[in-house]
Amino acid sequence: MSMFTKVGAEAAAAGNNEGGAKESPITSFKSGTALKVGVKSINDVAEYYGYSIFKKVNTFVPKNPATRNARGYIDANPTVWDQAAALLYKEADTAKNAGASEDAVKKITDEAYLYRGKKRFLRAFFDLATGKDVVVDLSPKQEETLKAVIKKYEKKLGTIAFELAKTGSSTNAVVALSPIIDMDEDLTPEERANFAKLGAAPFELADFETCLYVADDAEQTKNLVVAGFDVGRLGLSIGASAGSSTQTPPPADDGAPIDISEEDLPF
Repeated sequence: MSMFTKVGAEAAAAGNNEGGAKESPITSFKSGTALKVGVKSINDVAEYYGYSIFKKVNTFVPKNPATRNARGYIDANPTVWDQAAALLYKEADTAKNAGASEDAVKKITDEAYLYRGKKRFLRAFFDLATGKDVVVDLSPKQEETLKAVIKKYEKKLGTIAFELAKTGSSTNAVVALSPIIDMDEDLTPEERANFAKLGAAPFELADFETCLYVADDAEQTKNLVVAGFDVGRLGLSIGASAGSSTQTPPPADDGAPIDISEEDLPF
């Protein structure tokens, strides 16, 4: 089962590998980043659901992800994190029906939300400084912003370079993709030379699979413990047989928890 829910044209049309010998194109995209890039195709994008706890557990994708319907809701094969979220949402529903206060119910749903998979996007660009493909990780709103610009200039992608930038922090982080109007003046000779190579080879969609950290069931269970969840409530325990991953741990996330809206709640 693929770690991605949509890839390529299907991911671009959407709304809002565990690694290998090949170098991963994923790049840090923290606030203050500004890259001069080319765009090979509007379809160089993949959608996935990542799991993390801010400052506790870095983003990972499950080795055996849940299956989701067209709206993104899980309909089969929930992960241990999905099970933890479902247990807490059920507890919140029971508390609500029993007459618990709004604040008491919200405390439970807030915790449940932490364990849910969050929709994310990987989008590829061509870095004009290095002449190599790079991939950045985006929230749905950030992807929507960038995709709108790419779509606007879609017929001119082979002739226009862009500046890809991120400013602000936490929930106020903003991404922007701005066309570079005067490429002769604003690009170095090396950057112009690399831009000329933009159409030499398409981005390999398979390279997206080197960009995400994959955790098996044992590691996901360990991560739940690190996050502060009592895995015994799911009938699980951390045993000596729980394997450790051979992957290089992902860089620390610089994002922030996403605000909860009523549509996120199952009741």
